[in-house]
Amino acid sequence: MAFFLMKLVPPRRTFPADATASELEAMDRHSDYIRHLIDTGSVFAAGPVMDPDGTWGVAIAEADDEADARVLCDHDPVIRAGLGFRWDILPMASLLAPVR
Repeated sequence: MAFFLMKLVPPRRTFPADATASELEAMDRHSDYIRHLIDTGSVFAAGPVMDPDGTWGVAIAEADDEADARVLCDHDPVIRAGLGFRWDILPMASLLAPVR
């Protein structure tokens, strides 16, 4: 198993301040999906990052490899909605965390 930092990049820097109804609905489904991944142990930390250059999301995931991490991202409802969101996946060399 390996760990990955996954960065959810929104469709524009001004998101979520100017989110459309479609984007908000997709984000609600995204939140449910991430909660499910946390409940099943694939993701153990996630949330919005209030970057002054634009808010983005982060998740720390455990997966067999980057291809499996990509599957988690590809099944995210906010990605499947085709609204311009994307996940950047970065492998982590190590991780200090409580034993799970």
